[in-house]
Amino acid sequence: MRPDILNPLFAEVEVLKGIGPGLAKPLKRLGLLRAVDIVFHLPVSWIDRKRAETVDQADIGRIITTVVTPTDYRFGGGARSPARVQARDVDGNMLSLVFFGGNSGWVKKLLPLGEARAISGKLEQYDQWLQIVHPDVMTPEEAAALPAREPVYALSEGLSNKRMGQLAQQALERAPELGEWIEPSLIAARGWPGWREALTRVHADPADEKACERLAYDEVFANQLALMLVRASSRRRRGVPLRGDGRLRERLRLPYAPTGAQARAIAEIEGDLAQPAPMLRLLQGDVGAGKTLVATMALLTAVEAGAQGALLAPTEILARQHYETLGRTLAGLPVSIAILTGRDKGRAREATLMGLADGSIDILVGTHAIFQEGVSYRNLGLAVVDEQHRFGVAQRMMLASKAERTPHLLAMTATPIPRTLTLSRYGEMDVSRLDEMPPGRQPIETRVMSVERVDEVVDALGRHIGRGAQAYWVCPLVEESELSDQAAAEARAAALKARFGDKVGLVHGRMKGPEKDAVMAAFQRGETAVLVATTVIEVGVDVPNATLMIVEGAERFGLAQLHQLRGRVGRGDQRSICLLLRGPMLGETARARLALLRETNDGFRIAEEDLRLRGAGEILGTRQSGEAQFRLASPERTAALIEVATADARLLVDRDGGLEGPRGVAARTALYLFERDAAVGLLRSG
Repeated sequence: MRPDILNPLFAEVEVLKGIGPGLAKPLKRLGLLRAVDIVFHLPVSWIDRKRAETVDQADIGRIITTVVTPTDYRFGGGARSPARVQARDVDGNMLSLVFFGGNSGWVKKLLPLGEARAISGKLEQYDQWLQIVHPDVMTPEEAAALPAREPVYALSEGLSNKRMGQLAQQALERAPELGEWIEPSLIAARGWPGWREALTRVHADPADEKACERLAYDEVFANQLALMLVRASSRRRRGVPLRGDGRLRERLRLPYAPTGAQARAIAEIEGDLAQPAPMLRLLQGDVGAGKTLVATMALLTAVEAGAQGALLAPTEILARQHYETLGRTLAGLPVSIAILTGRDKGRAREATLMGLADGSIDILVGTHAIFQEGVSYRNLGLAVVDEQHRFGVAQRMMLASKAERTPHLLAMTATPIPRTLTLSRYGEMDVSRLDEMPPGRQPIETRVMSVERVDEVVDALGRHIGRGAQAYWVCPLVEESELSDQAAAEARAAALKARFGDKVGLVHGRMKGPEKDAVMAAFQRGETAVLVATTVIEVGVDVPNATLMIVEGAERFGLAQLHQLRGRVGRGDQRSICLLLRGPMLGETARARLALLRETNDGFRIAEEDLRLRGAGEILGTRQSGEAQFRLASPERTAALIEVATADARLLVDRDGGLEGPRGVAARTALYLFERDAAVGLLRSG
């Protein structure tokens, strides 16, 4: 249960004065549904106001606050003409105050002739006149209370900056004084204020570095502590040591010897599986680095030890591909493999469920369906989760609950993840990195061309498929809508079919499973030469004869997404090309992305650069599911604070009595405050 002291903060925004249905709408658009959301909606920048006794040309371009006396009105004839008020400062310097779209009666009421008024706004020069357009107007007394620095918030239509500031002040009044969860020597060394003081200071002065850093640290610390508690909980759980005798792995006939990185990862996993504490390991590998072989060895170790293994994939296409790959790799071995997806119904599904329950199925491959209710295993010893970034901590726990004793967990991702994000997302996991390529993999040549040369590209595609090779044509992300992406893909497929006929296949996210599989199967068999697709082919499709990847509207994709798409080619021993078609208007960030892809095939370098260019709001172009995002800690601050926060959290768990000592009780409150409280539940259930 959330501590009572936090309840005022977690109340809905309607408890704040002045919020009715009208104001609730723009707040909802910003995701501000509770008082705590408003408190954590920190200013994005600020306005510095200079208090000026007189109007001076030296202040042109600055925001000034000064007292003037209106002397004359100059109203134009038409409705669109601006209303001008001539005014004089204390030294007699003239200033023009300009209002667009305001009726003359309103302006006269705002600035009556001969009465002193304080005005605040940006000083500009227009012809020989000094002027301020749409100044804030107030009494000299109100101006005296105006802060020299005004915070600027991210807003939505129907919500003014002034109103947002007032709501923030109201929400701050609901913020309680909380116990200190940071190690005292760290606070002293960094010169940080307390949590509530930091919050108040940031809303008053967004440039307050110490206060901003403190709040970012709090959030990163709560995250790292939560991950540490998850890890401690899983370590306390009893698992089953899985010590394989090697009889199945020795009979495996591999096309090549494992790389040094693969051998290292296989040995690390084998060591983990032999322990009674359940393995929790993340296997990171660049596209084509050979993660599937490492996972296969782990699954065989589990089967040798008398346990069952499950391989969980994010999409049906990928699940079926894993099933076929495992079937080929393990052909001739006494290992029973089955597949279970949402599409499997009736007798086939029943047979699979019975085989799992009686232990006659050794390895199950499937989508989320494999850990739904009604699926029970006789002895699940190892779960392998592919494309880990699609699964949140909650889903990892759900899978773990499928066994009497916690199964070992191996999570895989083909998206190389920067170290900072690995620590902040997967801090509870040990990490193995595959940073070598298997022999025979050709580097992919990447070229960037303007979409205006698309006719030349279609001609080159004709020559390419004329030689018996295959190609992908990926259509642009039109907007955050599958429908419009589908329309772009359908239009491109129609144009290519007009030229190449039945050699063109089309696949997109809204197609039904069997239909999608049929198109993919035809492409894999070589019956179609060109596969037009949306990003559904981003992960896992393996066609060695496809040696050309064309990405239309490449500037609209994230770096890592482009790297993933590029990884669909270069899977055989032939030279492969990735052609990035860019639009005519290219921003600086897009230009930097495309230049980097042309320059390197190193996914880990690309991932670090991706984080720098786009920030961590989206991890490498794939939206997170089930993972809380950082609201107060920018990617840069996260990178700077993550190791300190991890060490501090470890100190709390190892030395300061976990969540039971005085600092631990405060830290428990922090977990609830930053909504990482799932970890508290694990303490009870673990």
